[in-house]
Amino acid sequence: MGKIFRYECRRLLWNKFFAGLLLVLLFYGWQVLTGVTILGVSHTAPFSPWSFGDYLSRMVPLLWIGSLFFLTFFTSGKARRAAVLTDAAPMEPRRYALARCAAALAGAALLALACLAEAAVFYGWYFDWYGWEELALPALAALVPPLLFALGSGWLLGWLRPWLVYVWMLVPFALPALPLPEALGLWDGSFFTAYPLTLGALDPAFSLPGGAAAAQGALLLAGAGLLALRPVGSGTGRRTGGEEIAREK
Repeated sequence: MGKIFRYECRRLLWNKFFAGLLLVLLFYGWQVLTGVTILGVSHTAPFSPWSFGDYLSRMVPLLWIGSLFFLTFFTSGKARRAAVLTDAAPMEPRRYALARCAAALAGAALLALACLAEAAVFYGWYFDWYGWEELALPALAALVPPLLFALGSGWLLGWLRPWLVYVWMLVPFALPALPLPEALGLWDGSFFTAYPLTLGALDPAFSLPGGAAAAQGALLLAGAGLLALRPVGSGTGRRTGGEEIAREK
């Protein structure tokens, strides 16, 4: 399984798509950092958890798209037809699926780490500031639940219909237009700019209200559950891949 994981990682990461996505991500991130974060949000310092969280929430849509694009390597029509061959191999199809999920997760994690590293360079360069222990909680709250949910839901949608993954990429851009409740402010990026204004203090310490914490926890559990559901329920496509080839014949 380790060899399969390394092979899939090379396939995902050593290609022009990943390099291009990384360049776009870093370029946009630097524009946000130097154009928005440097001013601080909601009367907080640029290196406060709130300004940092706002930067990450602005990066989530691109990270969401990148995570889903990784899945298209495994859910396309060509990949589904190739799954018939892997199903005939001695290794269980479920283990192939788990290795591919892990590779997509590793790719999403690398993109997220690139955003964090860019912020570290920005804070060190402009402010000579390195208090990263204060930013761990907002980073976990802003990045882990949505990216895990993107992979889990995209994995399921891609095996139902490959084109659904591309439609699902638009979700982060549609959320800000919806009248979401305050508890879902992390989903549309409004939490880090709106909530500190309600705390009645200048540059307040970071805190996550119960409703927002529950919503992020539910998103995290849903993503983990969906990732586990597909490999256990139907392998890598033993039936769907075979049916496609049968129809072509």
